[in-house]
Formats: sequence, structure tokens, C-alpha cells
Amino acid sequence: MSDTKILGLRELKKRETRQAISDQATRLFIRRGFEQTTITEIAGAARVAKKTVTNYFPRKEDLAFDHHERFVAALAGIVAGRRPGESALAALRRVFMEAAARQDPLLGFTHDGFARMIVQSPTLVTRLRELLEQREKALARELAAETGDQGPVPQVVAAQLAAPYRVLLGRILELTLEGMDNPRIAEIVGEAARELFELMEPSLGSYAVR
Repeated sequence: MSDTKILGLRELKKRETRQAISDQATRLFIRRGFEQTTITEIAGAARVAKKTVTNYFPRKEDLAFDHHERFVAALAGIVAGRRPGESALAALRRVFMEAAARQDPLLGFTHDGFARMIVQSPTLVTRLRELLEQREKALARELAAETGDQGPVPQVVAAQLAAPYRVLLGRILELTLEGMDNPRIAEIVGEAARELFELMEPSLGSYAVR
């Protein structure tokens, strides 16, 4: 077997182990609560050593938000990858509507008690706020790089552009806790998003056009 294949198999095994740990952690968090579940219990459920858990997930909160890096980078990535002639606002609106239609978890769509697990844990609520702030800062950095403006404007614009994603994530969680199913939530949130992005068009529709 070639070195490349060996490395590929090792990487696959690492991803499988990481996913198994995350899956077991989420199951326990939903059943018992985030604060009440220990790393030792997660390691036992995943059949790995406690050190293996902490190697893959240095922070306990990362076991719940296991895609936090993608979440933080998402808005900046949308702007960086926008189409020719498309503004930052237009790109964010387009991607939001597409994500809502497919009920993307990165927008806040959840299942099996995940939303309740988050809102019932002060630690996870705080961590979610941190991730939202990091996501906005990443967007501001991308806007500054795209426009060449190192002043406060990219930061202010980033706060406005990120607002629909942040506010509607909260709305999705609220509706989920009320017992509404994801298809109906997608309809409600999609309608709200159209209104919000339309209101922002006059002031930001021509900002950062590629």
C-alpha cells in the first residue's frame, strides 16, 4: 500500500473517530444536559480514552458545536466567493435563501432536541454568542480586505450584514422550541429574510460589488 493511501486511511479514521465522539456527546447532552454530562462519560460512550476526546475537542463546548469553524467562516466565505457583479449584500441574501430552502443546520435548523439542549445551557448560550461575534469579525476582515478600507466602515457594515443571519437563527430556535416543524419554519424565516434584505438594499446594495 502506498504512503498516500496509508495517509488517506489514517485521515479517514481520524474523521470517523471525531464524528463518533461528537455524535455520542450530542446524544448524552440532549438526554442529560450539557452541564451534567462529563468528558469521562462521553469517552466511555464513544469507546475511546478521555485524552482522545480532549485531543479532538479541547473545549467541551466544541463537542456540541462541532462545526464551529465552518460557522465562523461562513459569512466571510460567502462574500469572498460572490459572483461577478454581485454585492456583498446580494451574495449573503442569495445564500441565505438557498440555505433556508434546504433547512441548513448552519442557519439554526435542528432536530432531536438539539435546540432545547442549547437554550437550556448557559454555557452553550454564551459560546453561541462568542461564535456569532467571531463570525461578524471575520466578515468585517473580509470586507476590509475587499474594499481596502481599514477604517470603521467595514466593521459597521459587517454588523448590519450579519444581523439577519443572527436574528433569524434566534427565530429558528424559538420556533423549533414551540414545536414547529422545519419545513414550516423555513417558510416563515424565508419570508422574514426577504423583507429584511430588501430593507437593507437602499443603503448597502451597492457596497462591495465585485
